[in-house]
Amino acid sequence: MPYDLFKSLIVLIALLVSGGVFAWRAYRLLWVNLRRGQPSPGIFANWGERIKSVLVYVGAQGRLFRVLVPGTAHFVIFWGYMLLSLTILQAIGEGLFAFVEPHFRLPVIGDWGLLALAQDAFALAVMVAVAYALYLRVVVNPERYKGSHRRQGVMVLSFIFTIMASLLVLNGININLHRDALADWRPIAFMFGRLFAGLDAGAQHIIGEIAYWIHLGTVLFFLTELPEGKHFHIITSVPAVFLRDLEPPGRLPPAPEFDGQAGVGAIEQFRWRQMLDFYTCTECGRCQDVCPGYASGSPLSPKLLMMNLRAHLVARGASQPLVGDGISDEMLWACTTCYACDAECPLFIQRVTPIVDLRRRLVAEERLDMPLQESLAKLSRYGNSFGKSERQRANWAQPLAQKIKDARREPVEYLWFVGDYASYNPTLTDITRKTALVFQKAGLDFGILYEGERNAGNDVRRIGEEALFRALMDKNRAALDKAACKTIITTDPHSYNTLKNEYSQNSEFRIQTAERPEGNSDSNLVLHVSELLDALIRGGELNLRNKLTYTVTYQDPCYLGRYNGVYDAPRRVIEATGCRLVEMPGHGDRAVCCGAGGGRIWMEERQVKERPSEARVREAAALDGVVALVTACPKDMVMFRDAVKTTGLEGKVVVRDLIELVDEAMAA
Repeated sequence: MPYDLFKSLIVLIALLVSGGVFAWRAYRLLWVNLRRGQPSPGIFANWGERIKSVLVYVGAQGRLFRVLVPGTAHFVIFWGYMLLSLTILQAIGEGLFAFVEPHFRLPVIGDWGLLALAQDAFALAVMVAVAYALYLRVVVNPERYKGSHRRQGVMVLSFIFTIMASLLVLNGININLHRDALADWRPIAFMFGRLFAGLDAGAQHIIGEIAYWIHLGTVLFFLTELPEGKHFHIITSVPAVFLRDLEPPGRLPPAPEFDGQAGVGAIEQFRWRQMLDFYTCTECGRCQDVCPGYASGSPLSPKLLMMNLRAHLVARGASQPLVGDGISDEMLWACTTCYACDAECPLFIQRVTPIVDLRRRLVAEERLDMPLQESLAKLSRYGNSFGKSERQRANWAQPLAQKIKDARREPVEYLWFVGDYASYNPTLTDITRKTALVFQKAGLDFGILYEGERNAGNDVRRIGEEALFRALMDKNRAALDKAACKTIITTDPHSYNTLKNEYSQNSEFRIQTAERPEGNSDSNLVLHVSELLDALIRGGELNLRNKLTYTVTYQDPCYLGRYNGVYDAPRRVIEATGCRLVEMPGHGDRAVCCGAGGGRIWMEERQVKERPSEARVREAAALDGVVALVTACPKDMVMFRDAVKTTGLEGKVVVRDLIELVDEAMAA
């Protein structure tokens, strides 16, 4: 049999086998397994935003550049491989039609000079990027790779390097043998060809054929291996980003229920769209790098959670309990729901939502520690986690000379939803009174709900106690329905998030206002106090006469910053007081969580290397000239004040609330 005919037959058989193996494995994962999942309603709406997401976050690799050098290397590899996939088509065509024309060239792909030049340059660029990636993975081996499938990553990178090198050798041989009409457009391949220029034509022909088989063989073997590991994200990343959750980050989906139990207890109880995320995880470890739970030494790794969920989906299905087989109770309870992992992920993979779904089942099965059980019992009975009477909720206001309006009994412009910690925690009530005084000095028409207010339920819901969240929300709605106001304000980012994003979810929640007739569907305006102060200052309604001279740093609360994008308003307020602001290394959407969120403030203290709050106050104290760590969250205040004591930093850095700076700057 002539070699050219043999070549065509082998390429055809290899193509059919590799394509068949890939198709079967992909079918088994994407069709058979995902069909086991629950429905995912509403994910095909808003096509314009979804197409934009694919262009920005898959095409332009938008989020990858948050880690600059590895992100750049990935960008080069991604686009280099996309461009060079045309050379793979050329190699397949050359093999299939070898029996007709041994040096077959596809139209355009095989005779376009500019394309040849781009492919030549990118082949070398990809090899350099892959070499860096191998160095990073094998030599540097950063902490974020801990637990990832290292062998698989090295293997795939080696495949890509081999594909590029064999292509350059093949093109270089063709140039040497005068088979390439585009030789002048391939300077890199020309240099590779010079390595073999001293050999006779027959030897070079054999080397060229070997390079061809290595090139195409590696490509086809790579294809069969794609569905077997993390590099399946090459296939799933586009649908995963296209079908990403477009709901506000601070809005959890309703709790699923199976056989009368809330939450997820088996892999098939996840929605199929969530399952797609399990396949799409690239094991890059960026989520692990920013996780406060992992940094503190807890059992939680968002990356390992995804990998374990994928393993359940692929290997075991619903026959095995999810929690207890690679996913421990402690891992789930360690999460602060700070959203750092989700915000960092290049492919918008959700981790907080699956964790809450799994927690919901743990709560249903009463698998939670005693302090948390006690806090939930107090919340159920009293509407607050302190176990205090609802009639004591406004006791903090008694020393005020001017009584605060009851928003249930008279119209107000601003309804202040105070929150539990600001109302009951004895170390914070002085700040709460100062807030009221600032409002009064600014001439605001405001009121509170007094005993009608309950815990907003943000953290209750993220613990997984959906029924209690609903009960608290219903009681708050009943009180809010009695209020006539224009705007709700709160000093608590946790309350802010759930009032803004969840109270109007699937409900008729509305507040009557003097200007808006009943039946109008406009949603209520909810502001954090920093947004209100910023608006008042910029509008000239709040006069800060006493300019301060402190150097301070600012902590972005998770539920104000990452969840709701409020970063600039508190910083403008700080600068308006006259303070000099110095940013911590981790700020904005990379601010380090204090450790209180997701109900952690009510749970037993873990045996950890260092609590997130302690790491944060050390970071603040290390900044040159900084005397105060400023925040705009009552839970931050509690956590950081305690951390200053446990770290021995008293006298070196003071924790202050934003409103304290404003109050001082308003002093005559």
